[in-house]
Amino acid sequence: MSIRLTTCLILASFAAAAGAQQPVLTGQDAFTDYSKEHPGVRRHLTVADLPAPNEQSSVDNGPHVVSRPDGAWPQAPAGFKVTVYADGFSEPRLIRTAPNGDLFLADSRGGQVVVLRGAGADGKAAQRQVFATGLDHPFGIAFYPAANPQWVYVANTTSLVRFPYKSGDMIATGASQTVVPELPGYAQLRGGGHWTRDVQFSLDGKKMWISVGSGSNVDDIDTHPREFHRADVLEYTPEGKFVKVWASGIRNCVGEAVNPTTGQLWCSTNERDGLGDNLVPDYITSVPEDSFFGWPWWYMGQHQDPRLPGTHPELKAKVRTPDVLLNPHFASLEMTFYPANLACAGICPWQRFSGDAFAAEHGSWNRSKRSGYEVIRLPMKNGHATGEYEDFLTGFVTADGQVWGRPVGVTIGNDGSMFVTDDGTKTVWHVTYTGTSQTARNSAR
Repeated sequence: MSIRLTTCLILASFAAAAGAQQPVLTGQDAFTDYSKEHPGVRRHLTVADLPAPNEQSSVDNGPHVVSRPDGAWPQAPAGFKVTVYADGFSEPRLIRTAPNGDLFLADSRGGQVVVLRGAGADGKAAQRQVFATGLDHPFGIAFYPAANPQWVYVANTTSLVRFPYKSGDMIATGASQTVVPELPGYAQLRGGGHWTRDVQFSLDGKKMWISVGSGSNVDDIDTHPREFHRADVLEYTPEGKFVKVWASGIRNCVGEAVNPTTGQLWCSTNERDGLGDNLVPDYITSVPEDSFFGWPWWYMGQHQDPRLPGTHPELKAKVRTPDVLLNPHFASLEMTFYPANLACAGICPWQRFSGDAFAAEHGSWNRSKRSGYEVIRLPMKNGHATGEYEDFLTGFVTADGQVWGRPVGVTIGNDGSMFVTDDGTKTVWHVTYTGTSQTARNSAR
C-alpha cells in the first residue's frame, strides 16, 4: 500500500472518529476527573466557569506510578490500534519528526537524543541509534533550516546547542556547537521549579523561540531575582543572539509549536497551583509578540492571585486570555499540529484533523481526584482554536486511580500515524488506524 493511500486512510479514520461527536461538556460539567476521560469526550471551559480561589482546599495528590497492570492499555477511538513502538528508555520526553520521517527523541534523564526509524514485523522500531549523548536534561529538538536541515538544535536545561546534520543521519557527524551558552535556571524536579526548555523556529527561519518555565509557583518577580527571564518565551536569532522577551507571564510553556496555517507560535502551558481543585486551568494558546499572560500577579484575564494582593494593578488590562482552557493541573506538555500537507485532496472523504492540534497531558498532582494522563485533540478552524478539546488517547489510570502511564510527547509520522512518549512506562506508543473493533484491537496486542 502506498504512503499516500495509507495517509488518506489515516486522515479519513481520524475524521470519522471526530465525526461521531458526543455532546460538549460545558460549565461545571466540564470539570471532570480521570473516570470521565474517554476517547471522544469533549469539553469547553471559559473564564466564566472559574470558581473563587480556595487555598485551604489545595491538596498534594501526586501519583505513585505503578507497573502496568494486566489488561491495562492505552485507549484510542474506535478503529485505532495502539502498539509499543520502542521502550527501555531512562526518561522519554519530547519527540519530533525529522523531515525524512525519522523520530528524534529526548531521553532527558539519560542525557541523550535517540533516533528511531521504520518498523519491523513486530511493529517496533526497525532501527534505534543514539544521535548524541553527554547532554544536560535535553528536551527541545528542532531542525534548521526546515526545508533542508543542516543542523539539529537541542535545548538543554541551561544552554542551547546544535549538531551538524544531513537528512538520514542517525549519529551526529560532528561535535556540538553552543548556540546559547546560558539559559536561566536549573533542573528542579519538584516544588515549582521547571527544567524543560523547548525550541522552535518561525516559518521564515528568522526567529528562534526558546521557552523557559518559572522557578516557582507564585514568587513575585520583583523580589526574586531567580525569576529573571523565566516564565517567558525568549526570542533569539538562529545564531544565538538574544533579541527580546517575545512573551511574558506564561508560567511554563513546556511545549512550543508553530501553527502551519497562521505561522503563529503556540504554547502548551502549565499554570500555577495551590488555589484549589479547579484553579488555575492549564492552557494551550497562541502566543503573539509582546503578549502577557499574567503570571504571577494575574491569571485567566483579569483575575488577581490572592497571594499577591494589590500588586501591579497597571497590568490587569494587559493580561491575555488563553485560546483553550484545559482542566486545572493537567500538566500539559508537548503539543503538535496535524500537518496540513498530509491531506490527500480529492481522495479522503474527511480532512477534519488536518491543521488540528494534539497535546500530551502528563497528569495532575494538585487535585483531589486525578485528571489528565492522556493525549487530547484541539479542533481548529482556519488556524484558530474553537476553544474545545477532546480526549483522544486515555486509559493510563486504572479504575481505582492507580497511575501506570504518563504521556509527555506527541508527534505525527510522515505516514500520518501518531507517536506518543510515556515516561511512566518508559515507552513510545504508536497509534495507527486499522478499522477493527475495540475487541479486535485489544486481542492484537
